[in-house]
Amino acid sequence: MTDNARSIRKILSTRRLALLGSVAVLGSALMLGGPLTGNHLATPAHAAIQSAQQGPTGFADLVAKVKPAVISVRVKMDANAISGDEGQSSEQDGSPFAGTPFEKFFHQYGENGPRMRMTPHREITGLGSGFFISADGYAVTNNHVVDHASSVQVTTDDGAIYTAKVIGTDPKTDLALIKVDGKGKNFAYVNFEDQTPRIGDWVVAVGNPYGLGGTVTAGIISAEGRDIGSGPYDSYIQIDAPINKGNSGGPTFDTNGNVIGVNTAIYSPSGGSVGIGFDIPAATVKNVVAQLKDHGSVTRAYIGVQVQPVTPGIAESLGMKKAEGALVDEAQADTPAAKAGIQAGDVITAVNGNAIKDSGQLAREISAMSPGSTVKLDVLRKGESKTFDVTLATMPNHREANAGNEEEGSAATPHLGLSVAPAGEVAGAGAKGVVVTNVDPDGPAAEHGFQSGDVILSVGGQSVSNVGELRKALRDAKSQGKHQVLMQVKTADNTHFVAMPIG
Repeated sequence: MTDNARSIRKILSTRRLALLGSVAVLGSALMLGGPLTGNHLATPAHAAIQSAQQGPTGFADLVAKVKPAVISVRVKMDANAISGDEGQSSEQDGSPFAGTPFEKFFHQYGENGPRMRMTPHREITGLGSGFFISADGYAVTNNHVVDHASSVQVTTDDGAIYTAKVIGTDPKTDLALIKVDGKGKNFAYVNFEDQTPRIGDWVVAVGNPYGLGGTVTAGIISAEGRDIGSGPYDSYIQIDAPINKGNSGGPTFDTNGNVIGVNTAIYSPSGGSVGIGFDIPAATVKNVVAQLKDHGSVTRAYIGVQVQPVTPGIAESLGMKKAEGALVDEAQADTPAAKAGIQAGDVITAVNGNAIKDSGQLAREISAMSPGSTVKLDVLRKGESKTFDVTLATMPNHREANAGNEEEGSAATPHLGLSVAPAGEVAGAGAKGVVVTNVDPDGPAAEHGFQSGDVILSVGGQSVSNVGELRKALRDAKSQGKHQVLMQVKTADNTHFVAMPIG
């Protein structure tokens, strides 16, 4: 190596060390939160990120402000009302949610509900949390905390004990309103947040599970609009603040001390909190609680449709660009939807101009409106956009806005993996459609859930009553270049649509 080469190499090495030193200094500035000036990216966006990273200095002042409003809720109830079995306690069956909308969810994930034990007199004692929303003693908790309660007792943060009565409950949202008899006492209370919280906002979850004083955990909002399968109106806020057992019904606060949600469930494979909790949003709570206070129950509007989500396969079969909207499986007879002209196969894409992303959102939008009001539904029908005016009705208690070969008769259809026959020729199948008489367990029909006894009512929007019509509908769909075709199928339980591959 020449002297010149050695000199150049030494200079480059020195510059490399200098550059590394600059990076280290910059890293220190970032870690210490020091100001960045000149050419060091001191932008407003970076300043906002720095501020968010630093977070609040602490939650002590916030907790001191809101904790007096959080209460412990102790209930007594008949053991038979919970277990339905003489001598069986909730500790034996593993869940106090049997028979409620949360039974399936908590069997799968564990529970964050009231802690229960059997008393010698066959009474179950349940413990949960709640919080005052007015100085005269109205308080919010979960329905599953006070459901079937024969008596309710409340312990406040200072240890005082009061009796309470249940004003009303709403199992569909798992909310309940109770009233504490304070004999003229003014209780500390909290307010609901009017603004929608954002993903990433700081939150503090507070509870008073055992009457020993409040418990506090902190975290952020990690997701919104979560559907955990507990009811028809699921749209939970997901938080990563660990929710302690027994905190069901307790509030979650923002940094202003306003309630953004009510603790109602945790993801818990082991039975303890792993930092994934679910809150009923404040907007839902305010609406439900107002009705419970005024009427003791919740009245919801409905249009009378059975709907399902639009999957990517269904969207393709209908020629839709996005898998959004609510696909109408059935417009129930003598309901507002049927009277307005809504039909099976329609896709409801908007309500009063607000886009509908899925069937759950449709149920929530409609149920939040007043019975008797009129709404505009934007509908996609066979590729054509239509608008319908629908007058909402009051939801009845029992309702929720929830191909072959050339042979006729029984016909084998290898490309679908099923055999069919006209419904009119099969006892009990009705007069419309074709009945599935056999399903190949290794075929595409089996993969998509078809079973013997199912009735195919339409294919690609065309009604079918025999094998010939079924074959023609499939040929038409294929000639149009579709890789999937939408089939309307009636089962023993309901009517729904299935996107079947035909490529």
